[in-house]
Amino acid sequence: MPALSDRRQIATFLDAQAAELGASENTLAAYGRDLVDAVDWAETQGRALLDLARGDIESYLIHCAAQGLAKSTRARRLSALKQFYRFAFDEGWRADNPALLIKGPGRDKRLPKTLDIEDVDRLLDAARHTGRSPSDHLRNTCLMELLYATGMRVSELVSLPVSAARGDPRMLLVMGKGGKERMVPLSPPARTALAAWLKARDKAEDAAREKGLPASRFLFPSRGKSGHLTRHRFYALIKELAVAGGVSPAKVTPHTLRHAFATHLLANGADLRAIQTLLGHADIATTEIYTHVLEDRLRDLVLDHHPLSERRNPSKTKS
Repeated sequence: MPALSDRRQIATFLDAQAAELGASENTLAAYGRDLVDAVDWAETQGRALLDLARGDIESYLIHCAAQGLAKSTRARRLSALKQFYRFAFDEGWRADNPALLIKGPGRDKRLPKTLDIEDVDRLLDAARHTGRSPSDHLRNTCLMELLYATGMRVSELVSLPVSAARGDPRMLLVMGKGGKERMVPLSPPARTALAAWLKARDKAEDAAREKGLPASRFLFPSRGKSGHLTRHRFYALIKELAVAGGVSPAKVTPHTLRHAFATHLLANGADLRAIQTLLGHADIATTEIYTHVLEDRLRDLVLDHHPLSERRNPSKTKS
C-alpha cells in the first residue's frame, strides 16, 4: 500500500482533477489505480513516488512491459504519471517533471469492433421481448433505440435527466466528458420508443410517490445509490439481449453499439466532422479510425462500377 505521504499527494491530485478539470469518476478511478501501482513498484525500490527520477520511471515502464501489459495500458500509466508530476511541479512539490520527456509506447491501431445492421436489428428485436414485465420491454427498447440512434456513451445514456426527454424532442441535450454539452438528433423509432417508455416510467413514478418515495430526476431511474440504471447493469443487460437475439455475446458491448452508429453513418455517406460532433470527440483524430469504412466503400465502388473492373466484366479476365 502507498505510504501516507503518497496517499495524501494522490488524493490531493485527484481532488484537483475533479474540481478544476471536471474529470469524470471513471477517469479519476483510472488515475488512482495507475498511480497506486506506480507507488507499489517504487516501494519495492525503496523510493517514494514524489522522489522518482526519469530513469526510475523508465524502469517502471519496462517493469510494466515485462508483466505483459498492453501498450494502451502502459501509455495510460505514463499519462497518469505525467499529469501527476505536472501537478506536483505546479504545486511546488518538486522542481521538475521527470516524466515530461519520456516517450510512450504508443497504441496499437486496432479497428474498433462493430456490428453489422442485421446484428443491430436482432438486438433491437430482442429488447422488445426481453424482461420481466411489459415495462421492462419498453425500457429496454428505449435504451437500445437511443443508444443506436445517437451513439451516446453508456454513461451518458444511463444518466440522462428525464427533463431532456419531455415534449417529444427531435434532439437530446447530452452532457459529455468534461461537462461538455452537445445536441444529438433522434430517429423516428427512437422518438416512438422514448414516448412509450416515458408513459410507463411516469406511471411507475406516480405509484412510487403515493408510497412516499421521492421522485427521480433520471429518465432511467433506479432505487440504487446512483439513482439511475448503472453502467454495469446495462452491460449485463446488453449481453442478455445478445443471447436472446442470437448474436454472439462476445461481439456485443455498449461501446460496440456506439461504434456501429458511427460506422453505419459513415458507410452511408455521413461526413466525418459531423460524426465527430455527434460522438462528442474533442479531436478529429479519434474519429478518423472509422475511415476504414469509407476506404472499403470507395474500393467497392470502383470494383463494381469502373469500366475496366474485373468484378464488373468477368469475361475480360485472363485465363
